Amino acid sequence: MDNLNIIIVEDELIAAEYLKEILEQYGADVIDIIDTGAEAIRVCIEKKPDVVFMDIMLKDSISGAEAALSIAQTIETKIIFLTAYTDQEMVNYAVEANAIGYLTKPYNEAQIIATLRFATKRHDTTPKKEKIPEKIHLKNGYIYLTKQNRVLKNNKEVELGPKALKLIALLCTQPDISISNEQISMHVWEELVNDKTLRSLMFRIRSATDEELIKNVSGTGYMIQTESK
Repeated sequence: MDNLNIIIVEDELIAAEYLKEILEQYGADVIDIIDTGAEAIRVCIEKKPDVVFMDIMLKDSISGAEAALSIAQTIETKIIFLTAYTDQEMVNYAVEANAIGYLTKPYNEAQIIATLRFATKRHDTTPKKEKIPEKIHLKNGYIYLTKQNRVLKNNKEVELGPKALKLIALLCTQPDISISNEQISMHVWEELVNDKTLRSLMFRIRSATDEELIKNVSGTGYMIQTESK
């Protein structure tokens, strides 16, 4: 995360400083902290950060969602929403602004870093981008074929539905690293779903594979485990 320029848009100073401290511990450079929508639009367009952590509720009449839409239409940057709200309107804003992360308050250090790593890894288009392997060797002898979107065990295909394969494909973008429930929901269903729906899908995957393949990381989400774990 070195040389990653980040702007935090958050109306609560304590929350902003907490986020700044965590990000800088991991090598990112927080170049500004802003608490209004109007200022967020101006500064982000001027400084062109790599990532914007955008709170929904701000101090002026322009919400973070509206600011994110304006910023996304003007510059290329990665937007991660910060919010205590999970209603459909907020999800629609996230989709329209092409947000690549959605952190629901209260969040913790692990969630913040996992979301940032996922965002930057998934959207990095520089020539130095690491080539995605054709095979990912998972725990207990499972193999995920990235180009074919298939899961094998002992050279036999594991029968999984489209949503299950979509979830496994997402988790395999960063194996052994947790991905939040919110990110999984947005990727698999394109909306936020309740925990029961997610657990139901996870149960079907584990019934077709085993309990150890996908690990539930308390407070952060889920991660798929490789053969070395």
